Amino acid sequence: MRTVAKKLVAFVKAEDGPTAVEYAVMLALIVVVCIAAITTLGSNANSTFSFVGSSVAPPTGS
Repeated sequence: MRTVAKKLVAFVKAEDGPTAVEYAVMLALIVVVCIAAITTLGSNANSTFSFVGSSVAPPTGS
């Protein structure tokens, strides 16, 4: 049990732990921004294609 406590204290004192957490937070923020950008671009592209599709479609009826 003592070795586990020593390893835990060493991990908390080391600079690698906080650095890894900072990188994980940055990666999570980048992923959120990418998902938001892709969603926005997808919505804009969908509305553009719908508008072009309805403009090009031949009239129905007579």
